Amino acid sequence: MIDLHCHVLPGIDDGPETIEGSIALARAAAAAGTRTLVATPHVSWRYPNNADTITRLVDELSARLAAEHVALEVRPGAEIALTHLTEIDPAQLPRLGLGGGPWLLVEPPFAQVVSNLDTILLGLQQRGHRVLLAHPERCPAFHRSPRMLESLVHAGALTSITAGSLVGRFGGEVRRFALELARAGMVHNVASDTHDLARRQPGIAAELVQAGLGPLTDWLTQAVPAAILDGGEIPPRPAIALPALRPSRRAWWSRRD
Repeated sequence: MIDLHCHVLPGIDDGPETIEGSIALARAAAAAGTRTLVATPHVSWRYPNNADTITRLVDELSARLAAEHVALEVRPGAEIALTHLTEIDPAQLPRLGLGGGPWLLVEPPFAQVVSNLDTILLGLQQRGHRVLLAHPERCPAFHRSPRMLESLVHAGALTSITAGSLVGRFGGEVRRFALELARAGMVHNVASDTHDLARRQPGIAAELVQAGLGPLTDWLTQAVPAAILDGGEIPPRPAIALPALRPSRRAWWSRRD
């Protein structure tokens, strides 16, 4: 599997504090079936990280993993807070792409109402960036206005759902919304968003099976993320029935925005 969203770098955000913690997290990811891990530390007001620091830490972690025979490739990336985008030098944004490619992992705010969210993201795309939305199922603004998320996807954005969301680790409402997105064909990737080995573990495959998305595992965790890292064409979703995804009482597309 390819994990596009992981806070594995030491001492840079709310992930591991030490390189030893990073190695332990990487070992657990490899044991869970991950072969490529994209290190996506926060780039935000609280954690104003930059591409030079991220690249240096990826190189240091990769060297340690090789020395300790951990079969895991680590590639650089970032989780860029939407609220911080305007503060980043436009010339530096491409250096924060996932795996060095054209896709930016953008974190929407955890707020009910976000001014100009769609305008900012559409502006990024118009400037040639590709947008992968980090855990949109946990964004209250998308719960409140799911049509906005639909419009962004129709404009070319993709969604990356946190595996834990699919099995209720962030609450029932987040789980319901995540499954509604999957049912509507609005989920393009599932990642771990792991931070540690206690509360935010690096599992993906088991959560997909538990949520009834097992038949799409290869597409969600290999085919789509490989295309994102390579900057290639996103493969179409396989025509696979998902009988375990039962409709909720009120689907997101029937709600009034």
